[in-house]
Amino acid sequence: MPTIVVEVMPKAELLDPQGKATKGALSRLGKSEFTDVRLGKRFELTVEGPITDQVRADVAEIAEHVLSNSVIEDVVAIHYPEGEK
Repeated sequence: MPTIVVEVMPKAELLDPQGKATKGALSRLGKSEFTDVRLGKRFELTVEGPITDQVRADVAEIAEHVLSNSVIEDVVAIHYPEGEK
């Protein structure tokens, strides 16, 4: 069964307190070469059967209206398994 991956990130213009805290932790560990950290979300949607145009349309709709909050987040990528158009 194919798995589709949807990536959601906070909008670039918004503060990311979790990312800032993670960057601080990296600095305390001596990893100061990392200048910024932003945390997002990854969703994996498993599909029974082939990935049709309708499935693609449904994934796009779900990503925008269910998996992300359009006020503060952007859907940055939808990855389909190799070999799927």
